[in-house]
Amino acid sequence: MSRSRTQMKPFALGAGVAAAAVLLGVVSYTATRPTQPAEPAAAAGGAVAAVPADPQAGVHPELEKLARRDAKDPLALGRADAPVVMVEYADFACGYCGTFARDTEPALVKKYVDNGTLRIEWRNFPIFGEESEAAARAAWAAGQQGRFWQFHEAAYADGAKEKGFGGQRLRELAEQAGVRDLDRFAHDADSDAAREAVERDREEGYGLGATSTPSFLVNGRPIAGAQPARTFTEAIEAAARR
Repeated sequence: MSRSRTQMKPFALGAGVAAAAVLLGVVSYTATRPTQPAEPAAAAGGAVAAVPADPQAGVHPELEKLARRDAKDPLALGRADAPVVMVEYADFACGYCGTFARDTEPALVKKYVDNGTLRIEWRNFPIFGEESEAAARAAWAAGQQGRFWQFHEAAYADGAKEKGFGGQRLRELAEQAGVRDLDRFAHDADSDAAREAVERDREEGYGLGATSTPSFLVNGRPIAGAQPARTFTEAIEAAARR
């Protein structure tokens, strides 16, 4: 059983970050404008995070500092010294997260991660109950064997969410992801270390005021929801120009 938020607080927001915490919870929703109705991605939160032409606009240094830039982080993709870091708070049971993972993220990886411009840092943000949390711990465990992103792809494959994230299903996903030692995987997924890692990420998201998934920070600029690809490309390119 996972520990409650009141029992365990591995992540504490500094005063500056706390002052900026409303950005994901308020600014990224109220200071955005709806996209064209024909674009289905807008349904993920009902608004599109408007990206100003000024690369400094909407950027908050205290949020930018949340990028960990740990070269050994198995839940990150791209160079630790990339000029742009996109922090993603997501849940494997979230349909919109799956939409982003399948339809938008691969193109961002190809265009920006592969050339060294972008680094993507994953944060487990399970908000849909016990199976959500189990999937988050399983993803972390797959990462301990260097297969997080393969697990991520399998868990977000079209139709995967509908099969649920029970124990046997998570083992199947790990096998599909190429996790070599499945016994170690099962042990790691049920460990205190997994619970602490997931709770740390979740507390970070809650501390930022994130109330839905997926939520993002692109060099300190909040983006809420699985927005159209252009929202991310404009934010990444504006950040790179900075």
